Amino acid sequence: MDEPRSANPASAQATRPGLGRNVYALALVSFLNDMSSEMIYPLLPVFLTTVLGANAGFIGAIEGAAESTASLLKLASGWWSDRVQRRKPLVVAGYVLACIVRPLVAVAQSASEVLFIRVFDRVGKGIRNAPRDALIADSIAANVRGRAFGVRNAADNAGALIGPLIAFALLGWADLSLRTVFWLSAIPGAITIVAAIFGIREVAKRSAAGGQKPNLQAHMGGRFWALLVVIFIFTLGNSTDAFLLLRAKELGVPVALAPILWALLNFVKSAANVPGGALSDRIGRKRTLVAGWLVYAAVYLLFARATESWQAWVLFATYGIYFGLTEGTQQALIADVAPTDRRGAGFGWYYLAIGVGALPASVIFGLLWDRLGSATAFIFGAGLALAASFGLLLTSNRSTR
Repeated sequence: MDEPRSANPASAQATRPGLGRNVYALALVSFLNDMSSEMIYPLLPVFLTTVLGANAGFIGAIEGAAESTASLLKLASGWWSDRVQRRKPLVVAGYVLACIVRPLVAVAQSASEVLFIRVFDRVGKGIRNAPRDALIADSIAANVRGRAFGVRNAADNAGALIGPLIAFALLGWADLSLRTVFWLSAIPGAITIVAAIFGIREVAKRSAAGGQKPNLQAHMGGRFWALLVVIFIFTLGNSTDAFLLLRAKELGVPVALAPILWALLNFVKSAANVPGGALSDRIGRKRTLVAGWLVYAAVYLLFARATESWQAWVLFATYGIYFGLTEGTQQALIADVAPTDRRGAGFGWYYLAIGVGALPASVIFGLLWDRLGSATAFIFGAGLALAASFGLLLTSNRSTR
């Protein structure tokens, strides 16, 4: 599972050195989109609990339902992009939908309305993500996949850094309301749409094996499915990060500093993404991914035992290292093991495994928090991360073909 396979020789772009236009174009689009999204997301737990009266369990249900909905669509859109051999239209459509509906949180009058808006926001994500990742893999050589996905994730997380800072400035210095900040997130969203339309290019058509159109039942290989099982186990303990913000509040971090705490996390994530992805190119995907999951387990165990507000800051920063080691590595690993002509579907199955686990993960975590306390919930998440790490070490290193 550690050795990347060669890129599709039929694609001229896949043999060119460097990362190429699409990687950087998609990095820019991701940066702008996350700037818009993260002007809202770190404020949602506070908005839901203090303005709309939701509890931790309902927050978990909102985030889990939103991500699960998106993941079902990622499989369909990834498969469809393989079948029609076009990725860009789906990528652009996904960004357009999300950027249009996201600011509507500003008019929500109940937690149920936020649920509805979040689901449609994630529908956009569901349409775009699998074709986007397949497009990146189609555009580059196999030996730089980790770095390429790291660059896109770094830009994504840089946007997630800038977004909360803007929100903090608007709330603290301009003295605007939460709803006004949500409306203003539409500005970077509009720029995202323009960048997606004019910046992304389609890659040369990929030929399916034997000239047949790919289908959802096509053989993906035992190694691919074994990897998905392990990722699913980890996901069951990987609840929404909204709970980390609630835990920070529980430890005494002021609500006004929540955007700054979120910005710190995304700063570390962005700084670690490219080195983490490049590390997987050098030492192998499996070793890098296990290291990241062990960092995750350690952070969750320490969140369970934390007693001071300063510890939340340290743990949020350390949590960013986990993302740097795993985000690009997992995506590059999927590109390595999925058949070239079914790469879109491969990413779709990957995101489906994450999404199917997301709803029970967040609901279980919220219920454990409400009934047994936050420490029990965090220990549960850490335990599944350790189990997944052990499972990954047992998976085969043999190539699927």
